[in-house]
Order: sequence, then C-alpha cells, then structure tokens
Amino acid sequence: MSEATKTLLIVVNDGPYGNERPYNALRMALNVVKRPGAKVRVFLLGDGVTCVRRGQKTPDGYYNVERMVRGLVSRADVAT
Repeated sequence: MSEATKTLLIVVNDGPYGNERPYNALRMALNVVKRPGAKVRVFLLGDGVTCVRRGQKTPDGYYNVERMVRGLVSRADVAT
C-alpha cells in the first residue's frame, strides 16, 4: 500500500442477526481501519440500519453488532 490514503466502502444491507454478513462486514471494517493510510466508510442500507439500534437483545451464539458499530463510529464514516 502506498502512502496515499485508500478508502474502502462497505455496504451492509442485511439485518444484524440471522446470517453472518453484517458481522463479517463490520469485522473487516474494524480491522482495515487500523491500517495506516486506510479510510473506511460504512453505509447501512435497508435492514442494515437495524444494526445501530440501541438495546439489541443479542441471540445466543451471536456477537453484539451494536457494540461493533459503536466501536467503528469513532474511527470511520458510518452513514444510514
């Protein structure tokens, strides 16, 4: 990666639970944003907007997606 800033756009359009796509997208965003010269933008679309809903009751066996988004907000651009 060169010294220039690289921007990664991630679109999340699935609800937070039921499949692993939102979890994997947010996990990737959290790891990429740590790299020097990397910028991450996350766009929550459709059912993906429910990933930021406060007070989610996390089903057994799932990570709390709300907490993942909260950790990402301070380091990346998140739009709904």
